[in-house]
Amino acid sequence: MPGPAGGPTTTIPTLPIRRADVDDRAEVDRVYEICLRTGASGADATDDYDDPRLIGEVYAGQYLRFAPDLAFVLEHPEDGVVGYVLGAADTRSFEDVLEAEWWPALRARYPEGVYPEDSPSAARVRTIHHPDVTDDALLADYPAHLHVDLLPAAQGGGNGRRILATLLDALRQQGVRGVHLGVAPDNVAAQGFYEHVGFVRLNRPGVVFGMRLDG
Repeated sequence: MPGPAGGPTTTIPTLPIRRADVDDRAEVDRVYEICLRTGASGADATDDYDDPRLIGEVYAGQYLRFAPDLAFVLEHPEDGVVGYVLGAADTRSFEDVLEAEWWPALRARYPEGVYPEDSPSAARVRTIHHPDVTDDALLADYPAHLHVDLLPAAQGGGNGRRILATLLDALRQQGVRGVHLGVAPDNVAAQGFYEHVGFVRLNRPGVVFGMRLDG
């Protein structure tokens, strides 16, 4: 796309994709950072959180711990990891594991009532204490789910499509019949992206997309 004020065109390189190194603390921290820097419907949410790790504890860390085989990253030659895709092949089982092994420690660390009720931090803490339970009707056809977050350095050049395809191929290899994801209602760019790569918007509350993988 053209640079500012008619400047030179910026070319987004095609970046290599690899499985996330979940044993590398620096890489785990980087995934948390990307989650924060894309946490306002794709924009930087750094100013929205007093605790910069909170949003990553809700949307990223559990995948690195409990589904590392479905965690992939895009690596920039200068900037390091600049995007990721995370997923779970069996959403119901994943939710059960989180209830037993992930949320309890976070509930102790993040008690309710600390943050202003209408703040993003309070919303994330509510999720920790009262996580959503995915409807069985959705899981019948779309049992897996995923999250994709890319920094600007990874947006373009087909990088989003490629890293998403990497996860979809991994799900197919596991025999998963379908995958779903939720998108913030105001994140129009993300909605357009998922439609472009073959997801369909489902007749569900909120903005939910699905893709069948078995046909």
